[in-house]
This record gives sequence, C-alpha cells and structure tokens, in this order.
Amino acid sequence: MDGKHSSSMAVEQDIPPVQWKFADLTADPRVRRRWERVRRYFFLRESTYDMTCRCNIRCEGCYYFEGDKQHVTESCDPRAWRALMQAEKARGITFVVLAGAEPSLVPELLSVCHAELPLGAIATNGLKRISEDIGYRIHISVWGNDDTSLHIRKAKDMLRRQIDNYHNDPRAVFVYTFTPHNVAQAEQVTRILTQEGCKITFNMFSAPVGYAGDLCHTPLSLRQTRQTMLDLLNRYPQTVLYSPYNAVAHTHRMGLHALFGCSYPRCNTSTDIGLGRSFRQYRTDLSWNRDAACCVPDTDCADCRHYAAGSAVVTARLFRHAVDPDTFNSWLDYVDTYLSVWVSGYTKGDNLCDKPVPPPGFDLY
Repeated sequence: MDGKHSSSMAVEQDIPPVQWKFADLTADPRVRRRWERVRRYFFLRESTYDMTCRCNIRCEGCYYFEGDKQHVTESCDPRAWRALMQAEKARGITFVVLAGAEPSLVPELLSVCHAELPLGAIATNGLKRISEDIGYRIHISVWGNDDTSLHIRKAKDMLRRQIDNYHNDPRAVFVYTFTPHNVAQAEQVTRILTQEGCKITFNMFSAPVGYAGDLCHTPLSLRQTRQTMLDLLNRYPQTVLYSPYNAVAHTHRMGLHALFGCSYPRCNTSTDIGLGRSFRQYRTDLSWNRDAACCVPDTDCADCRHYAAGSAVVTARLFRHAVDPDTFNSWLDYVDTYLSVWVSGYTKGDNLCDKPVPPPGFDLY
C-alpha cells in the first residue's frame, strides 16, 4: 500500500464516522410522526399507461412523440382496459399513472381505470377539464408564462385556461418544468397560482434521446434553477409543494441515475424486488417492453432529472439516507413532498430540514 493510501486510512481511523442508529434518527417526536405517516404508503406499487396517441397541442421536446411508441395503434375498447386494470391489480399494482399523449381526450377510459384502481395520477396539459368523478391527482404541465407557452406549446392564454379549468380543485397540482429560458418566469407563475389558491410543484426539463435543442440545461441554469426553487419555497410556502432536498436532487450537476441509481427496468436488470419486478410502462395498444420500461420513456437517462423519476428513484433509497439526522430528515421531506404531489388527500407537512443537504456520497452541486 502506498503512502497516500496509508495516510488516508490513518485519517479515517483517527476520526471514525458517527454511526447513527435508526432509533436515534427517529427519536425526535416530529421526525417519528413523519416517519410513521409516510411509511403507511410503502404499499404503493406503480405502473404507467399511455392512454391515447392523440394530443390537442404539440410541444417542443415532448417525450411522447419520441421513439416508436407514438406509432402503435391505440386501443379504445373500455373492456380491454378494464381487463388490463383487473390483471394489474391481481399482480399487485396499487397506483396508476395515466399519461400521453393527452389522457383528457379519452374520458371513458379514465373512468374505467379509476373504477378498478382508484389510486393514481393523470399527467395532462390542462386544456380540457377532467370530470370530478375521476378522483386521481391531476398534474397540469406548465412550461413558463403565457408568452413562453405560446412559443413552445403553440397554445394561447394557456395558464389562464388551465386555472379556469382547475380553480379550487383539490385534485390539481401545477407542475412547472424549468428550462434554461423560463427560470425568471417561475416567480410570476407561482404568484398567479398563489392568488388563485392553486398548488405548484417543480420539474426539470430532461432531454429526450437525441434531442439537441436549446431546452437542455447547463451548469449555470442548474444553479439558477436551484436558487429560484429555494427562493419560491421560502416566499410561497403554502403554494409550493417542495423541499430543499428536492431542489438539490433535481438540480445537481449529475442526473438522478448517477446520484442514486435508477430503479426502473430500463436501467435495472434485477427482477427480484422493487420496480425491477413490478413496474411496466404500457403503450396505447396495451403492450409493454421491459427494455424500454421507464416512468418517462425515451428520456436520455444521463440527463434525467424528471420529477416523476425521482418519486421512485430517491424515495427507494431509505437506507442510503439513514446516515445522520439532516440527511434522513431531508429524505423524509422528499417522501412527504412526493406523497403530497402524487396521492389525493395527502397533505404536505412542514419541512423538517430547512437547508440544502448533499446527496449521500456527493457534494452539494
């Protein structure tokens, strides 16, 4: 062993790391209550489903219209969808994510899914209201102010129309996707949503495979986005469903896969436990392909900072975060945020850790 390695080992021996027991991490009553609350949702097992190949807008950088999934023949038969949901429930799926292209265009199929599996979320552009009979959480995508939406999404007065459809709707959460060009607009959008009594959470544009447009983040835009997220969280705590650790995990120079290791089958060969065994991503013809199975198919994995990916990738890393109080509390805040964004009726609590904490084994940026 060379001198450099001997010196390094001596330092580690002289100053041993503190070994925290789990009982010590949860000794604080506030932490214990949060832990007991979130652990009740460990039964959630998700899969995702593309409901239709159709959309009423066309956005730059859209994940759905990448790859070959857009070319399959969609099934519009409610009986086939009911049979699929029943089979999913039988194999242990408890939570469904209904997505692209635009699920609000097939309301009958949404009703069938909800009748069979009542826990879930719908990703929508918000331009067509989904019936209140569908009790899923509704994620309404926002890509900036109305000028930016018109440029990128080719839709006029988009935020106003979204708010008109979902004002005072407890199912709705507006999902603001940060790009390098809309960071400064986030305050305006958050202020408007606050005035309307709406909730907002944050997402990061993550490049589809082969995308070379100017929506890709840079080191500078990642830092600017993180600071903006933290500022908005502090200024609008009743509106923003987020935590400092969410901001760190999703704006780090390294993507989620590099930081935490992706649990989805596309990057995970294991079929023994967790998402590697249970997760499927169904196309509109009700087929699925394990090699492509991911919460946001056709995303460039190295660039993935997507909020939907983090909801599983980060939350699955309990033991990695159970190393000290700040790191564990930050993880609890992340899980609490995830549940408040994805599960109808779950109300987010106050964050336990009010400062940015680095992911285990990495620096802050």
